[in-house]
Amino acid sequence: MIVLAHISDLHLDGDPRRTDRAARVFARLGELTGLDAVLVTGDLADHGLAAEYTEAAALFAGTRNVFHCPGNHDARGPYREVLFGEPASDAPINQVHRAGGAVFALCDSTVPGSDGGFLDGNTLAWLETVLTEAGDAPVFVCFHHPPVDLHVPFIDGIRQTGEDRLAALLARYPGVAAVLCGHAHTGGATTFAGLPLLVAPGVASTLVLPWEPADEFLDPGAPPAVAFHVLDDNRRLTTHYRVI
Repeated sequence: MIVLAHISDLHLDGDPRRTDRAARVFARLGELTGLDAVLVTGDLADHGLAAEYTEAAALFAGTRNVFHCPGNHDARGPYREVLFGEPASDAPINQVHRAGGAVFALCDSTVPGSDGGFLDGNTLAWLETVLTEAGDAPVFVCFHHPPVDLHVPFIDGIRQTGEDRLAALLARYPGVAAVLCGHAHTGGATTFAGLPLLVAPGVASTLVLPWEPADEFLDPGAPPAVAFHVLDDNRRLTTHYRVI
């Protein structure tokens, strides 16, 4: 059995309120036993500044197997320099990790200068290599932008496009367990390419749905939350959502 904690959208910017919310989440995760990994699907920083990634690195330091990918508020250069100790580069940040017997393919769905998402040809080619080399291991395909409409106009306007290419690729690899993303600041569940598509709740704030009355589309006062994905030995995936 594989147990994965999934969060997203920390938007760290030095604001004590956001720092406290993220720290509360990681403190809670640190109290738990049996977690194989913690996944953060983008928008670690709010402005893509080196100081914000330094804050993120300190936050992640006490937790084992924290896997993360960039979101539209992140900047590839400082992200690489601070979090990986690598030279700054504008190339996509694609990573593969293994934990608990599963493979985590973290794809960079960001488009520099745009809030919307897209997986470029190099990223798709990289993902196909990861899926091929995974063998019989279950694979979680992870990125920031959802590749489908979530029926929230603002989010749908800046979602991932070109998704037919991704769907065609995933259809060739039955070992994919689920597609995991963030960006929407609300926990959600739907399907994509016949697979579970699971959206992590936001840490910095929570999206107000179109049918919920509110003055703003984001509620910074709602508590942060975590999705726990459990993949059992029969490869049945179950997700539990918890507020912190």
